[in-house]
Amino acid sequence: MNLNEFFQAHPKAALAFSGGVDSAYLLCAAVRQGADVRPYFVKSAFQPDFELEDARRLTGQLGVELTVLHVDILAEPCVAANPPERCYYCKRAIFSAILQAARQDGFVLLLDGTNASDPESSRPGMRALRELEVRSPLRECGLTKREVRRLSQEAGLFTWNKPAYACLATRIPAGRPITAQALARTEAGEAFLTSLGLSDLRIRLLEDYARIQVPAAQLPAVLANREKITSELKRYYTGVLLDLEARDEQ
Repeated sequence: MNLNEFFQAHPKAALAFSGGVDSAYLLCAAVRQGADVRPYFVKSAFQPDFELEDARRLTGQLGVELTVLHVDILAEPCVAANPPERCYYCKRAIFSAILQAARQDGFVLLLDGTNASDPESSRPGMRALRELEVRSPLRECGLTKREVRRLSQEAGLFTWNKPAYACLATRIPAGRPITAQALARTEAGEAFLTSLGLSDLRIRLLEDYARIQVPAAQLPAVLANREKITSELKRYYTGVLLDLEARDEQ
């Protein structure tokens, strides 16, 4: 089965839309097939503002109306406590909110952008998707991340080379409660590093220190801006560390 065949069989659906590479291409494929697919973006404390900006830009490019849902994810005790299964509880809450809104809008089927490269065993949130009967057409059609990027570039989508992005909650160690303050300083710190030309980066919390992770090719740029970075991040953290085990580029 390919995507055209999928949307021929399922011409009307709601889409959990993040503004990332996968859901962007899935929406594009649906639009080109003539399917009635409505994207829903969930804005919570876990999503930085640039994700919503990208989602609006992409849907504007495709001429599709974006529905934005606001969810107070920290009001979910099982999420805010940050247990090892946090992702499950978070996905359950977010996708339940989308399903509720979508059904009110007349949509029964909900899709997401999980692709064939995403290992199910390492993603606790996948259990929530199965329980809520969310379909993942990219995975079902065997499209890997590399293929989705290639097809996105051919389609002229600006998201084709967008780095993979995990929500802000992933920066906080499991077992440490998540607070709005911790998320806000993470977003501010990562936005500052991005303003220096760095990309595909993370600032992970280690006790009360900022542990910076960037791809290997960007380590010299971090060191060249050491004083600026240290000065800025110490507004939010006790100290600043650079992880020499560089991030794999996504």
